[in-house]
Amino acid sequence: MHKLDWEDLRCFAAVSRGGSISAAARELGVNHSTVLRRLDGLEQSLGVRLFERFQSGYVLTSAGELLHDHTGEVEERIETAQRALGGLDAELSGVVRLTTTDTLAHGLLMPILQRFRQRHPAVQLQLVLNNSFLNLTRREADIAVRPSNTPPDALVGRKAGVVASAFYASRAYLKELDKQGIARDDWAAQRWVAPDESLSHLSMAKWIAAHVPPQHIALRADSLLAMRDAALAGMGVAPLLCMLAEGERKLVRLAAPEPRFHTQLWVLSHRDLKRVARIKALTQFLYDELRENAHVLPA
Repeated sequence: MHKLDWEDLRCFAAVSRGGSISAAARELGVNHSTVLRRLDGLEQSLGVRLFERFQSGYVLTSAGELLHDHTGEVEERIETAQRALGGLDAELSGVVRLTTTDTLAHGLLMPILQRFRQRHPAVQLQLVLNNSFLNLTRREADIAVRPSNTPPDALVGRKAGVVASAFYASRAYLKELDKQGIARDDWAAQRWVAPDESLSHLSMAKWIAAHVPPQHIALRADSLLAMRDAALAGMGVAPLLCMLAEGERKLVRLAAPEPRFHTQLWVLSHRDLKRVARIKALTQFLYDELRENAHVLPA
Protein backbone atom coordinates (compact mmCIF):
# COMPACT_ATOMS: atom_id res chain seq x y z
CA MET A 1 0.00 0.00 0.00
CA HIS A 2 1.38 3.38 -0.99
CA LYS A 3 1.33 6.43 1.28
CA LEU A 4 -2.10 8.06 1.11
CA ASP A 5 -2.50 11.51 -0.45
CA TRP A 6 -4.71 13.89 1.53
CA GLU A 7 -6.10 15.41 -1.66
CA ASP A 8 -7.24 11.92 -2.72
CA LEU A 9 -8.93 11.51 0.67
CA ARG A 10 -10.65 14.90 0.34
CA CYS A 11 -12.08 13.79 -3.00
CA PHE A 12 -13.24 10.52 -1.45
CA ALA A 13 -14.95 12.36 1.42
CA ALA A 14 -16.63 14.80 -0.99
CA VAL A 15 -17.98 11.95 -3.17
CA SER A 16 -19.29 10.12 -0.11
CA ARG A 17 -21.13 13.29 1.00
CA GLY A 18 -22.47 14.28 -2.40
CA GLY A 19 -23.10 10.83 -3.81
CA SER A 20 -21.65 11.69 -7.22
CA ILE A 21 -18.50 12.84 -8.99
CA SER A 22 -20.14 16.06 -10.19
CA ALA A 23 -21.35 17.01 -6.70
CA ALA A 24 -17.85 16.45 -5.31
CA ALA A 25 -16.30 18.54 -8.09
CA ARG A 26 -18.65 21.45 -7.29
CA GLU A 27 -17.86 21.25 -3.57
CA LEU A 28 -14.11 21.17 -4.10
CA GLY A 29 -14.05 23.69 -6.94
CA VAL A 30 -12.26 21.33 -9.35
CA ASN A 31 -13.24 19.65 -12.59
CA HIS A 32 -14.97 16.30 -12.97
CA SER A 33 -11.90 14.49 -14.31
CA THR A 34 -9.77 15.53 -11.35
CA VAL A 35 -12.16 13.92 -8.85
CA LEU A 36 -12.46 10.79 -10.94
CA ARG A 37 -8.68 10.48 -11.34
CA ARG A 38 -8.02 10.93 -7.63
CA LEU A 39 -10.74 8.47 -6.63
CA ASP A 40 -9.42 5.83 -9.03
CA GLY A 41 -5.89 6.43 -7.74
CA LEU A 42 -7.02 6.02 -4.12
CA GLU A 43 -8.78 2.73 -4.85
CA GLN A 44 -5.71 1.43 -6.67
CA SER A 45 -3.44 2.51 -3.81
CA LEU A 46 -5.63 0.77 -1.20
CA GLY A 47 -6.35 -2.23 -3.38
CA VAL A 48 -10.08 -2.14 -2.58
CA ARG A 49 -13.24 -0.80 -4.17
CA LEU A 50 -14.63 2.10 -2.14
CA PHE A 51 -17.86 2.78 -4.06
CA GLU A 52 -20.43 0.88 -5.99
CA ARG A 53 -21.23 2.80 -9.16
CA PHE A 54 -24.95 2.99 -9.94
CA GLN A 55 -26.87 5.17 -12.39
CA SER A 56 -28.45 6.89 -9.39
CA GLY A 57 -25.05 7.70 -7.85
CA TYR A 58 -22.10 6.41 -5.84
CA VAL A 59 -22.74 4.20 -2.78
CA LEU A 60 -20.07 3.29 -0.24
CA THR A 61 -18.90 -0.31 -0.03
CA SER A 62 -18.08 -1.80 3.37
CA ALA A 63 -14.45 -0.82 2.82
CA GLY A 64 -15.58 2.68 1.85
CA GLU A 65 -17.68 2.98 5.01
CA LEU A 66 -14.67 1.99 7.13
CA LEU A 67 -12.47 4.60 5.43
CA HIS A 68 -15.24 7.20 5.70
CA ASP A 69 -15.41 6.74 9.48
CA HIS A 70 -11.69 7.48 9.79
CA THR A 71 -11.47 10.33 7.27
CA GLY A 72 -14.42 12.06 8.92
CA GLU A 73 -12.49 12.22 12.17
CA VAL A 74 -9.38 13.54 10.38
CA GLU A 75 -11.39 16.20 8.53
CA GLU A 76 -12.96 17.39 11.77
CA ARG A 77 -9.55 17.74 13.42
CA ILE A 78 -8.13 19.66 10.46
CA GLU A 79 -11.13 22.01 10.40
CA THR A 80 -10.74 22.59 14.15
CA ALA A 81 -7.05 23.44 13.64
CA GLN A 82 -7.89 25.79 10.74
CA ARG A 83 -10.48 27.62 12.84
CA ALA A 84 -8.00 27.97 15.71
CA LEU A 85 -5.25 29.29 13.44
CA GLY A 86 -7.70 31.56 11.67
CA GLY A 87 -8.73 32.96 15.03
CA LEU A 88 -5.14 33.79 15.84
CA ASP A 89 -4.75 35.65 12.55
CA ALA A 90 -8.06 37.43 13.08
CA GLU A 91 -6.74 39.01 16.26
CA LEU A 92 -4.90 42.21 15.41
CA SER A 93 -1.84 41.40 17.44
CA GLY A 94 1.68 40.20 16.82
CA VAL A 95 4.66 41.51 14.88
CA VAL A 96 4.61 43.07 11.40
CA ARG A 97 7.93 43.74 9.66
CA LEU A 98 7.69 46.72 7.33
CA THR A 99 10.45 47.60 4.89
CA THR A 100 10.72 50.98 3.24
CA THR A 101 13.30 53.58 2.25
CA ASP A 102 14.89 56.03 4.67
CA THR A 103 13.31 58.80 2.60
CA LEU A 104 9.74 57.58 3.01
CA ALA A 105 10.23 56.73 6.68
CA HIS A 106 11.55 60.23 7.38
CA GLY A 107 9.26 62.26 5.16
CA LEU A 108 6.01 60.36 5.09
CA LEU A 109 5.40 57.20 7.11
CA MET A 110 6.14 57.88 10.78
CA PRO A 111 2.92 59.81 11.53
CA ILE A 112 0.91 57.18 9.63
CA LEU A 113 2.47 54.33 11.61
CA GLN A 114 1.76 56.16 14.85
CA ARG A 115 -1.93 56.48 13.94
CA PHE A 116 -2.07 52.77 13.12
CA ARG A 117 -0.52 51.92 16.50
CA GLN A 118 -3.08 54.07 18.28
CA ARG A 119 -5.83 52.10 16.57
CA HIS A 120 -4.18 48.67 17.05
CA PRO A 121 -1.91 48.84 20.10
CA ALA A 122 -1.37 45.06 20.23
CA VAL A 123 0.46 45.08 16.89
CA GLN A 124 4.22 45.54 17.21
CA LEU A 125 5.90 47.17 14.23
CA GLN A 126 9.44 46.41 13.10
CA LEU A 127 10.82 48.91 10.59
CA VAL A 128 13.55 47.78 8.19
CA LEU A 129 15.13 50.64 6.21
CA ASN A 130 16.63 49.53 2.94
CA ASN A 131 16.80 51.23 -0.44
CA SER A 132 16.56 47.93 -2.34
CA PHE A 133 13.74 45.40 -2.32
CA LEU A 134 14.08 42.83 0.44
CA ASN A 135 13.06 39.26 -0.25
CA LEU A 136 9.52 39.01 1.13
CA THR A 137 9.41 35.38 0.01
CA ARG A 138 12.03 34.62 2.66
CA ARG A 139 10.14 36.71 5.23
CA GLU A 140 12.86 39.36 5.45
CA ALA A 141 9.80 41.60 5.74
CA ASP A 142 6.01 41.26 5.62
CA ILE A 143 5.10 44.53 3.88
CA ALA A 144 7.05 46.82 1.56
CA VAL A 145 6.26 50.49 0.92
CA ARG A 146 8.37 51.39 -2.09
CA PRO A 147 8.76 54.13 -4.68
CA SER A 148 9.19 52.19 -7.92
CA ASN A 149 7.91 52.23 -11.48
CA THR A 150 8.78 48.52 -11.83
CA PRO A 151 7.71 46.65 -8.66
CA PRO A 152 8.66 42.94 -8.48
CA ASP A 153 6.18 40.57 -10.11
CA ALA A 154 6.38 38.20 -7.12
CA LEU A 155 4.69 40.74 -4.84
CA VAL A 156 1.05 41.80 -4.76
CA GLY A 157 -0.38 45.13 -3.73
CA ARG A 158 -1.70 48.46 -4.88
CA LYS A 159 -0.34 51.72 -6.21
CA ALA A 160 -1.18 54.52 -3.78
CA GLY A 161 -0.16 57.30 -6.17
CA VAL A 162 3.03 58.97 -7.32
CA VAL A 163 5.66 61.15 -5.66
CA ALA A 164 7.18 64.11 -7.48
CA SER A 165 10.85 65.05 -7.83
CA ALA A 166 12.63 68.20 -8.95
CA PHE A 167 16.09 69.82 -9.07
CA TYR A 168 17.17 71.74 -5.95
CA ALA A 169 20.26 73.65 -4.87
CA SER A 170 21.23 75.67 -1.82
CA ARG A 171 21.10 79.45 -1.80
CA ALA A 172 24.86 79.50 -1.09
CA TYR A 173 25.58 77.37 -4.16
CA LEU A 174 23.39 79.59 -6.32
CA LYS A 175 25.26 82.72 -5.18
CA GLU A 176 28.49 81.07 -6.23
CA LEU A 177 26.90 80.15 -9.57
CA ASP A 178 25.73 83.73 -10.19
CA LYS A 179 29.23 85.07 -9.51
CA GLN A 180 30.59 82.73 -12.17
CA GLY A 181 27.99 83.88 -14.66
CA ILE A 182 26.54 80.38 -15.12
CA ALA A 183 22.82 80.18 -15.87
CA ARG A 184 20.82 78.23 -13.31
CA ASP A 185 19.21 76.11 -16.01
CA ASP A 186 22.49 75.29 -17.77
CA TRP A 187 22.41 71.74 -16.42
CA ALA A 188 25.59 70.54 -18.11
CA ALA A 189 27.60 73.33 -16.42
CA GLN A 190 26.42 72.60 -12.86
CA ARG A 191 28.05 70.58 -10.12
CA TRP A 192 25.78 67.69 -9.21
CA VAL A 193 24.84 65.50 -6.31
CA ALA A 194 23.64 62.26 -7.87
CA PRO A 195 22.23 58.85 -6.93
CA ASP A 196 24.66 55.94 -6.99
CA GLU A 197 24.16 52.66 -8.86
CA SER A 198 21.75 51.27 -6.24
CA LEU A 199 19.28 54.02 -7.20
CA SER A 200 19.94 53.86 -10.95
CA HIS A 201 16.35 52.69 -11.54
CA LEU A 202 15.02 56.16 -10.63
CA SER A 203 13.97 58.28 -13.60
CA MET A 204 16.00 61.22 -12.27
CA ALA A 205 19.12 59.03 -12.11
CA LYS A 206 18.58 57.98 -15.72
CA TRP A 207 18.23 61.64 -16.75
CA ILE A 208 21.51 62.57 -15.03
CA ALA A 209 23.31 59.66 -16.70
CA ALA A 210 22.14 60.94 -20.09
CA HIS A 211 22.65 64.70 -19.60
CA VAL A 212 25.39 65.36 -17.01
CA PRO A 213 29.11 64.83 -17.75
CA PRO A 214 30.55 62.35 -15.22
CA GLN A 215 33.28 64.80 -14.21
CA HIS A 216 30.59 67.21 -12.97
CA ILE A 217 29.34 64.78 -10.32
CA ALA A 218 30.61 66.05 -6.97
CA LEU A 219 29.07 63.28 -4.88
CA ARG A 220 27.06 60.10 -5.32
CA ALA A 221 24.96 58.57 -2.54
CA ASP A 222 22.66 55.60 -1.99
CA SER A 223 20.27 57.72 0.06
CA LEU A 224 18.06 60.64 -0.96
CA LEU A 225 18.36 61.94 2.59
CA ALA A 226 22.13 62.08 2.21
CA MET A 227 21.72 63.78 -1.17
CA ARG A 228 19.47 66.39 0.41
CA ASP A 229 22.07 67.03 3.12
CA ALA A 230 24.79 67.35 0.47
CA ALA A 231 22.67 69.88 -1.42
CA LEU A 232 22.10 71.81 1.82
CA ALA A 233 25.87 71.92 2.31
CA GLY A 234 26.29 73.56 -1.11
CA MET A 235 27.88 70.64 -2.95
CA GLY A 236 25.74 71.08 -6.04
CA VAL A 237 22.36 70.59 -7.69
CA ALA A 238 20.47 67.50 -6.52
CA PRO A 239 17.40 65.69 -7.84
CA LEU A 240 15.23 65.32 -4.73
CA LEU A 241 11.76 64.22 -3.78
CA CYS A 242 9.71 67.38 -3.31
CA MET A 243 8.44 66.10 0.05
CA LEU A 244 12.04 66.15 1.35
CA ALA A 245 13.12 69.48 -0.06
CA GLU A 246 10.15 71.84 0.03
CA GLY A 247 10.37 72.38 3.78
CA GLU A 248 14.05 73.39 3.69
CA ARG A 249 14.43 77.18 3.58
CA LYS A 250 18.04 76.93 2.42
CA LEU A 251 17.04 75.03 -0.72
CA VAL A 252 15.65 76.54 -3.93
CA ARG A 253 13.74 74.55 -6.53
CA LEU A 254 15.28 75.26 -9.94
CA ALA A 255 12.50 73.88 -12.15
CA ALA A 256 8.94 72.67 -11.80
CA PRO A 257 8.45 68.93 -11.25
CA GLU A 258 7.94 67.05 -14.50
CA PRO A 259 5.57 64.07 -14.79
CA ARG A 260 8.32 62.03 -16.48
CA PHE A 261 10.22 62.16 -13.18
CA HIS A 262 7.27 60.95 -11.09
CA THR A 263 7.81 57.70 -9.21
CA GLN A 264 4.95 55.35 -8.41
CA LEU A 265 4.38 54.58 -4.73
CA TRP A 266 3.40 50.98 -3.91
CA VAL A 267 2.16 49.13 -0.84
CA LEU A 268 3.19 45.50 -1.37
CA SER A 269 3.22 42.15 0.37
CA HIS A 270 3.82 38.54 -0.55
CA ARG A 271 0.85 36.64 -1.95
CA ASP A 272 0.94 34.11 0.91
CA LEU A 273 0.70 36.84 3.57
CA LYS A 274 -2.05 39.07 2.24
CA ARG A 275 -4.82 37.30 4.20
CA VAL A 276 -3.09 37.46 7.59
CA ALA A 277 -5.31 39.87 9.53
CA ARG A 278 -2.66 42.18 10.98
CA ILE A 279 -0.85 42.40 7.63
CA LYS A 280 -4.06 42.97 5.71
CA ALA A 281 -5.06 45.68 8.19
CA LEU A 282 -1.75 47.53 7.94
CA THR A 283 -1.55 47.35 4.14
CA GLN A 284 -5.09 48.75 3.85
CA PHE A 285 -4.36 51.47 6.42
CA LEU A 286 -1.14 52.49 4.64
CA TYR A 287 -2.88 52.58 1.28
CA ASP A 288 -5.78 54.71 2.55
CA GLU A 289 -3.51 57.14 4.40
CA LEU A 290 -1.07 57.56 1.51
CA ARG A 291 -3.91 58.19 -0.91
CA GLU A 292 -4.99 61.16 1.24
CA ASN A 293 -1.49 62.53 1.86
CA ALA A 294 -0.67 65.91 0.29
CA HIS A 295 2.76 64.68 -0.83
CA VAL A 296 1.28 61.77 -2.80
CA LEU A 297 -0.21 62.77 -6.15
CA PRO A 298 -2.95 60.81 -7.91
CA ALA A 299 -1.54 58.15 -10.23
